[in-house]
Amino acid sequence: MQCTDRKSKHKKIVLTLLSIFLIAMGISSLPFSVKAAAPNLALEVKSAILVEASTGKVLFEMNAKEPFAPASMTKMMTEYLILDAIKNGKLSWDDVATADDYVYFMGKNGGSRVFINKGEKRTVRELFSAMAIYSANDATVMLAQLLAGSETAFVQMMNEKAKEFGMKNTHFVTASGYPEDLLKEYRPQIEGKQLMSAEDAAILGLRLITDHPEVTQFTSVPFAKFREGQKDEISMRNWNLLLPGLKYAYEGADGLKTGHTTEAKWSFTATAKRGNMRLIAVVMGAETEDKRFQETIKLFDYGFNNFQLTQILPSGATVPGHEEASVSKGKERTVKMVTAAPYMDVTRKGETAALFDMQVTEDPSLLVAPIKKGDRVGTLKVTYKGKEPFRYLTPEEEKKAEKALVAGTDVEKGGFIQLFFRAIFDFIGNLFHQMVQMIGGWFR
Repeated sequence: MQCTDRKSKHKKIVLTLLSIFLIAMGISSLPFSVKAAAPNLALEVKSAILVEASTGKVLFEMNAKEPFAPASMTKMMTEYLILDAIKNGKLSWDDVATADDYVYFMGKNGGSRVFINKGEKRTVRELFSAMAIYSANDATVMLAQLLAGSETAFVQMMNEKAKEFGMKNTHFVTASGYPEDLLKEYRPQIEGKQLMSAEDAAILGLRLITDHPEVTQFTSVPFAKFREGQKDEISMRNWNLLLPGLKYAYEGADGLKTGHTTEAKWSFTATAKRGNMRLIAVVMGAETEDKRFQETIKLFDYGFNNFQLTQILPSGATVPGHEEASVSKGKERTVKMVTAAPYMDVTRKGETAALFDMQVTEDPSLLVAPIKKGDRVGTLKVTYKGKEPFRYLTPEEEKKAEKALVAGTDVEKGGFIQLFFRAIFDFIGNLFHQMVQMIGGWFR
């Protein structure tokens, strides 16, 4: 009996030790090197993302890739295409558009609108202001028609540009974001349903303010008037309540675009700049208008309170261990390599530039004399080595993180005689080096 009890005890001890071993093995195999979980901001939205604009690095995300109805956030793409057309000379601010039946339909039924009448003529600047400040759907349709001839053709341009930007979870059906099923006979001839993810909204917002920073001249305006001075003048209050003088005024806020429909609920692509750092925040699917601003403020507060842009290297600095590069056909054999501009990157507050590794790539095709001071001679890539690495919003943003290294001085082309004798001395030097290595090998 005692023997049986002793065996049972031993069995329990072995099983206990085995369990402890298996648990320990399981714990040790967990991916501790993976990015830590995002902080719990308790956001009451369907999806969200926060991006630092100059680097394109994602500081926070929640369900960011899932597409939802974007409502009037769609207009960011319309704004981009119109500003592009103005930049390329296809449109001017003073060009005039004429309203047709569809525009009049939107003026009567189209949600946010400035009540444009059939046959009414308005300039691109007037229409763009109404779109960017007041989210006017009738003004948006007029702009789309003016540039592309029809809204269908314009939406095709929108989808092509979305693909170019790498917006993988987006499909446009209208230029305004107005529910396509409510447009009746005016629905653009585009199949499918209008969708966009928070990540794609951030990509679009980033491209808009990067390629066309002048957009904030419109999106930062809290109040404006349409048909100013005329009998049917309309006062326009910006739907972005983060702007100065409005309910949720937030320091540094100057855009970008709100959105609301019954299906989409309340969404917002916002941007704010404090000091040298600009953030882009997106929230989608808030239950109320107030909630979308409150949740956006949570994101902005998290970003500005916990992160900063840190100078990794100043302009004109050398990279340790890569101060010079070899030059061919020059009077001098080397050239000093320096940064073309300050290298800035995102860090958490309290972190330093010591958390970054620096990789230098020299370009032999550019290191041929003559070389002028400031000519590109190589590339610097800086990699963050903190505990929680950031991901880039797009591969293009990661590519942009590679910065130019330039010549710090002029290097003139060497004369024929100088280069001839240098080649001879180099040949002899290489030959002598090989002989020394060969003789040394005999005695190993």
